[in-house]
Parts: sequence; structure tokens; C-alpha cells
Amino acid sequence: MTDTKISRSGSFNHPALTLSKLSAVFTLLGTSGIFATLSIIYFWFGGMKFTAYEAQGLVPLIENSPLLSWVYEVFSVRVFSNILGVIEVCIGLLIALRFFSPKLSAIGGILSSGLFVTTLTFMVSTPGVFEPSLGFPAISVMPGQFLLKDLGLLAASLFVTGRSLSDIVAE
Repeated sequence: MTDTKISRSGSFNHPALTLSKLSAVFTLLGTSGIFATLSIIYFWFGGMKFTAYEAQGLVPLIENSPLLSWVYEVFSVRVFSNILGVIEVCIGLLIALRFFSPKLSAIGGILSSGLFVTTLTFMVSTPGVFEPSLGFPAISVMPGQFLLKDLGLLAASLFVTGRSLSDIVAE
């Protein structure tokens, strides 16, 4: 049995109330943090797509992808990277608009989820992801660990989508 005491202000000081408030604060911080962080990642990664450095870095991923290997037949390396940059910056903006429009944020979350599902396919199509000298399940730093982080970003994207849809329903 826990003690319930009355504080000097006359309010009840109950451990469950404190945990409840703490939980609410962490949930708010975590939710806001996921939306903000995912937006920042998209702005940063999307902005990098406009550089030759990033465009060239995509080549081994795209060339070996059964889903995307065709794009270099249609677009140059730089043009495709620029298009991807515009898409990523737009996704970041859609997610960032959560407090103004949950519908736009939900669209951003759906697009983000699709993008990360696509990039996770690179795990099986890109040479050098797995590090055979260390045995299974070892993966290389690049591109293995670089791609594996997209699993967490996919989870964040699904959260953004679900939370935005919940906000729409609550309107």
C-alpha cells in the first residue's frame, strides 16, 4: 500500500500521479522528437542529394537494385539525385507540417514509409552489405550499417503516419 500525502499546496502527492505526468511528458517529447528528427533527416539528406558527392554515393545502391536500376537509363546520375533530393525535402516538409495539417503529415509519413521500404531492399541487392569474414549476421559499416538504420527510420515513418491519422480522426 502506498502513502498518499497532501502537499503544502493542498494537492494530493501520489506516486501514480507523478508517474502519469512523467509518462505524459516523455510521450510528448518522444512524439515531437520523432516528427522533428525525421523532418531534419529529410531536409539534411535531401539537401545533400544536390551535391556530386551524394549523387555518386547512390550509384552502387541504385545500379544493383532490381527496383531502381532502370533510372540511370532515363536520368543522369545528377538529375536522378536532384529529383530524389526534391522528393526528400518535400517529405520532410510534409512531416514538419503536423501541427498545421495532420493530413499533410500523414501523406508525408506514407511517402516516407515507402521510401524506407525501398531503401531496405538495398540490403539484399547491394554487394558488400554482409561481412562474410566475420560470419553471419555481421554486416559492413558501409553499406550494411548505413542501410540497417533505415529499419528504425521506417518504424519512425510508420509512427508518424499512425499518429497523424489519429490526429485526423480526433479533429
